[in-house]
Amino acid sequence: MGLKVLSALDTAKTQLYHFKAIVIAGMGLFTDAYDLFSITPVTTLVGRVYYQDKQYEIPAAVKSAMLAVALLGTATGQVVFGILGDRVGRRRVYGLALALMVLSSIGCGFSICTTRSCVLVSLGFFRFLLGLGIGGDYPLSATIMSEFANKKTRGAFIAAVFSMQGFGILASSTVTMIVCSIFDRASNYPPSNHTPMGADIAWRLILLLGALPAAMTYYWRMMMPETARYTALVERNVAQAAKDMEKVLDVTLADITEDSPVSPPPPSFPFFSNEFLRRHGRDLLSCAAAWFLVDVVFYSSNLFQSRIYTQFLPPKLTRNVYQDAFNEAKLQAIVAVCSTIPGYWVSVYFIDRLGRVKIQIMGFLFMGIGYFAIAIPYNRYWDSDHKFGFMVIYCLTFFFSNFGPNTTTFILPAELFPARFRSTCHGISGAAGKIGAIIGAVGFLWASHDRWDNGIGMQASLIILGGASLVGVAVTYLFTRETTGRSLEENEKEDEYAGVWFIRFSSCLSVGEHEDMSSRSTANSIRSSTPIH
Repeated sequence: MGLKVLSALDTAKTQLYHFKAIVIAGMGLFTDAYDLFSITPVTTLVGRVYYQDKQYEIPAAVKSAMLAVALLGTATGQVVFGILGDRVGRRRVYGLALALMVLSSIGCGFSICTTRSCVLVSLGFFRFLLGLGIGGDYPLSATIMSEFANKKTRGAFIAAVFSMQGFGILASSTVTMIVCSIFDRASNYPPSNHTPMGADIAWRLILLLGALPAAMTYYWRMMMPETARYTALVERNVAQAAKDMEKVLDVTLADITEDSPVSPPPPSFPFFSNEFLRRHGRDLLSCAAAWFLVDVVFYSSNLFQSRIYTQFLPPKLTRNVYQDAFNEAKLQAIVAVCSTIPGYWVSVYFIDRLGRVKIQIMGFLFMGIGYFAIAIPYNRYWDSDHKFGFMVIYCLTFFFSNFGPNTTTFILPAELFPARFRSTCHGISGAAGKIGAIIGAVGFLWASHDRWDNGIGMQASLIILGGASLVGVAVTYLFTRETTGRSLEENEKEDEYAGVWFIRFSSCLSVGEHEDMSSRSTANSIRSSTPIH
């Protein structure tokens, strides 16, 4: 059914409100990246303050727990807020996710006590809550932007929201460098073998400042109307959807009001029913699997930065605590400026020109090539004479991650599913990604070190990451549908391949039911052209 208000959204020219929505939604992603990626220099400061008896190194088990707890909270938040976004509305829980981020960022900075165990438990607790807010922001921001955008530039708008992550990473590095420089000068440049008390304040301040961008946009986020697609298609209130759109877009109410009272038909099938799996199971599989694979690689790569730093920096014991964190943040900022941010914005430019599937396949492919190029000669070539070549290839893996699957996996779940399942499916896909992130970050931390029990070494770990990237190519090619240039309602419709995945999956589960399936006309027509093996 073609509603005027939905047609108006699909054909609307780019307007001021679109850019306002990008900034409002993007600030959540900005805060997400700031809080998640600031942990690298923060753990350096925490190690220098609370692990002086262990040569300033946080034990692997503690570092793994600090990495995993926020990611676990993120995965939980994506599912919970994704479901709430479909059940009670995007706008009603959008502000809650942001408020949770702000309050938990403040809680991280004010982690109670000054003893090691108490600080770490408190920090872990608030980082889990922070992860809940961050996770909630993912499906809501993507869904809201997709439902406000027109079909011609929808991909660019969603990619622009996601690209704010790059600026969040850069901001966390910049803030860390500024804070460390100020404290270093204020403490009269302490020697390397002394950790001043101010260092315990510095890392808290870095985390506290992460709450500011989100807090500044809270008011405007609460003032956003509910999306017209949710109001019209889920709440089935077409008249209210038209009134909401008149307030924010340059259209008149007469142009988007139906000539006669109309109400969309009620839902014909529930979530995760057989009919849902037949129509959308393949899409959910492709979104979740691709996001899982890219996060295994992407978060492992971010953790791998700490290993690169050792090639460019003198030993820790020759630097004071502030110089230690400053130099790590500086190199993290260089990677962001040279590869991460350009990759995001190249995606913004090409996403509606090349299409999601091509960019995702290309990104996975070049990531795999990059990791193999690093891994195969790792033990015999990447020494001090070739470290800059190593850095260039490493930065290219980040570039093609962001000009590739890291961006497209955020976009596709917001386009492929019906309005009443959109936020939920995005949350499930994102949660699969964060499970991959936990496996990648924690697993890589342990596996890449030969000296730890059961470690397989850096070379083998990098080869595994390259292999995961190539699996992503196969998943995308076999299962992912293109959404470029089509309205959200067109994307959710069943096409000629909608039931192939479900029928093949069902036939694998019950081998003896082929004859029963042959009585179904849809299965008959698919079988006649595509034999089931």
